[in-house]
Amino acid sequence: KRDTQKFNSSGNILLNNAGKMMAMMNKSAMQSRTARVPAARSRAQVRVRAAGFTTVEKQNPFAEELKKNAAYISQRGKGILASDESNATTGKRLDSVGVENTEDNRRAWRELLYTAPGLGQYISGAILFDETLYQKTKDGRQFVDVLMSQGIYPGIKVDTGLQVLPGGRGETTTQGLDGLADRCKAYRAQGAKFAKWRAVVKIGSDGCPTSTAIHENAHGLARYAQICQQEGLVPIVEPEVTLGPGDYSIEETAFWSERVYSHVMRLLNEYDVMLDGILLKPNMCLPGLDAPVATPKEVAQYTVRTMKRSIPPAVPGIHFLSGGMSEEESTLNLQALQEEMPQSPWALTFSYGRALQSTTLKTWSGKPENVAAAQDILVKLAAANSAAQLGQWKGPHPAPGGGRILQALRTGGAGK
Repeated sequence: KRDTQKFNSSGNILLNNAGKMMAMMNKSAMQSRTARVPAARSRAQVRVRAAGFTTVEKQNPFAEELKKNAAYISQRGKGILASDESNATTGKRLDSVGVENTEDNRRAWRELLYTAPGLGQYISGAILFDETLYQKTKDGRQFVDVLMSQGIYPGIKVDTGLQVLPGGRGETTTQGLDGLADRCKAYRAQGAKFAKWRAVVKIGSDGCPTSTAIHENAHGLARYAQICQQEGLVPIVEPEVTLGPGDYSIEETAFWSERVYSHVMRLLNEYDVMLDGILLKPNMCLPGLDAPVATPKEVAQYTVRTMKRSIPPAVPGIHFLSGGMSEEESTLNLQALQEEMPQSPWALTFSYGRALQSTTLKTWSGKPENVAAAQDILVKLAAANSAAQLGQWKGPHPAPGGGRILQALRTGGAGK
């Protein structure tokens, strides 16, 4: 019994010693942490510091307006008319129907588009070129006022064109950051509500895209978006993984699109861009021009997967470009996107140029007596894509058939 008691007593002593050692270790650790954190930092001081923190969003007097305008443009059942072609590109389009490239002919063509009766039922925004933003109708009304009277917000292309990057691969970067803040002020004063900047990423060639091209274009888009929001314009962010020659697969397009969009979103966050105050204008995932054409279902599956993996739900609208797709294919693929993800957090909608203008231009051909017929086909094309955005389009298409077109990338800057 005494041996047992002695053992217990000895055990208690050992336990007490171990407890003392643990207490000493805890005290040492506390002293170490105290050395790293100033002792004077009280709970009250932490609260004061948190209260003094101000986000860029709170500092921006346009923050709520930007979010409201972005939500308006991306409303379901409507899309954007992309009519921001440069004077040189517009000249090529006019020449294809035998119309001379003069300022008055360019003005007449845009007047036809913007005055189409009923267009505002299906279109919520129109992107204009610099010259067009300041032009008037033949009877003296400002284009921006004509658009607003239909509920169509006017926007403005603000980049000054593509420049080739060194390396010999034909990759490009976009110019136009110099003086952008002042130009945005002037565009807003003229009535613009949003802006657009196009960055093009080339795939399908050996070594493309390079990390240099991805980072350069992501930086340009982020800095542009930051400046636009500071000046009260909703930025349309357009990272276009361009449709080009080659037999690359739809899987490859999806891979690089996801990579590019993820980089763009990271840079937008680093530049404190409000994601609920922007719009995205990406490409749909398509195989190369020399590969078999993908079905609308395949396009939708890869495109939706790419968006889910890379675009936060805070972005209100994803306005797909028509790229080199035909008018009918653009509508079919837009419809398939809704069927693939009917409850998407973003509006999966359109920002189409050629897919709304090609047949319209051919119908007009510069003849005054064809204006009404051309406006009628424009509104029908807009209505078809509006129905497709709602997942309700059944056909027939107002401009059936047609094939894909290789888009020439104009370089040289200054809007050329």
